[in-house]
Amino acid sequence: MPTSEPPVSPPAPVSLFQAFLFWLKLGFISFGGPAGQIAIMHQELVERRRWISERRFLHALNYCMLLPGPEAQQLATYIGWLMHRTWGGVIAGALFVLPSLFIMIALSWVYLAWGDAPVVAGAFYGIKPAVTAIVVQAAHRIGTRALKNGWLWGIAAASFVALFGFNVPFPVIILAAAVIGFLGGKYMPDQFRVGGQVTHGTVSLRSALIDDETLPLQHTGFRWLRLGQLLIAGVLLWTVPMLILYLLFGWTHTFTQMGWFFTKAALLTFGGAYAVLPYVYQGAVTHYGWLSPAQMIDGLALGETTPGPLIMVVAFVAFVGGYGQVVLGNEPAFFAGALAAVLVTWFTFLPSFLFILAGGPLVESTHNVVSFTAPLTAITAAVVGVILNLALFFGYHVFWPQGLSGSFDLLSSVIALLAVVALFWFKRAVMEVLLACATVGLLMHVVFM
Repeated sequence: MPTSEPPVSPPAPVSLFQAFLFWLKLGFISFGGPAGQIAIMHQELVERRRWISERRFLHALNYCMLLPGPEAQQLATYIGWLMHRTWGGVIAGALFVLPSLFIMIALSWVYLAWGDAPVVAGAFYGIKPAVTAIVVQAAHRIGTRALKNGWLWGIAAASFVALFGFNVPFPVIILAAAVIGFLGGKYMPDQFRVGGQVTHGTVSLRSALIDDETLPLQHTGFRWLRLGQLLIAGVLLWTVPMLILYLLFGWTHTFTQMGWFFTKAALLTFGGAYAVLPYVYQGAVTHYGWLSPAQMIDGLALGETTPGPLIMVVAFVAFVGGYGQVVLGNEPAFFAGALAAVLVTWFTFLPSFLFILAGGPLVESTHNVVSFTAPLTAITAAVVGVILNLALFFGYHVFWPQGLSGSFDLLSSVIALLAVVALFWFKRAVMEVLLACATVGLLMHVVFM
């Protein structure tokens, strides 16, 4: 008769310095987009180190997925806060971002300084159609999870038509979806419930440091005083840098406008980085002209090949837009680009920290309440249509680089088709597809161009 495995005692307490070393390591190995980053954290924190139990991990993940912003970075912040209070959350969230920021600044500089070199140009020629295929895969992946019934399919289709056919601003689409979701949750709650989450297995016999039975920690309880203090701190952390930019450069300067624009973008990133990219495109490419459509595609490719959240593509946008701006007088163009990237990263991620540190104790109690989750379910459905529109936008600029009046780029379409087959049929990782397409693009560039 089989015997059950005896429970394993929980691991020893983890110091803040030990946690610091882990979060630093995670910042350099967090490839693979949100799904890959969450899988890495699950493997390390739940299965290997046993710092947090499966159920507590998934509970934190579900909360982060309801918020605007990069869910993997917010999940790291949440677990860091759960383990070591506010400083633990700040350290975990910051180290998830900082390595990718420095890498993105370096790659952006190489791109602008040597982007016309044959080797670099050839590699990006192959990467651009691969990015189009990756965005199509993102729409498919989110759609299969989010579009559970005809109502949600209808919201996705309507958002696509609104953006593609009528160029409706992204914030308007998000607001309309939220209103529909609110009404749907009130009158048709079964149609707007959040779907079940995919788990990674169970480790119930292996006690964790923060286990299912762990009593609520003192710092996780809701207190009005603490909420007020965090909100005041958040307002100051946003207002002071913005005021300095305004006093130094004025409201219309590129740096000031970047701070304002990416603050708005940070509050609209329901559904992950792919969801906010159309809004970034509308602002950064169409309205402000900080970079060209081709550069936007190249920036997304760089974001896919670096660790950290994909939304770090905003650092590339800022570097290109700020490169060459006069800041102090005679400083190198690199300094202006790097300063812009740092500023934009600050304004983009500040709301994510506030959502976790201030909202965690308050919002956790509303988890699985339909009136709270239904608007977000509708927003996620709308995001599918928005991402599909983004794929068409990328495809247009890749396959017809001179516009519809120009010639069709057959070689790029072949690379895109190969990327689609690799992603959907052979289930290859994004990094593998990008590297393979960069190699193919380089060979085609040498042979045919």
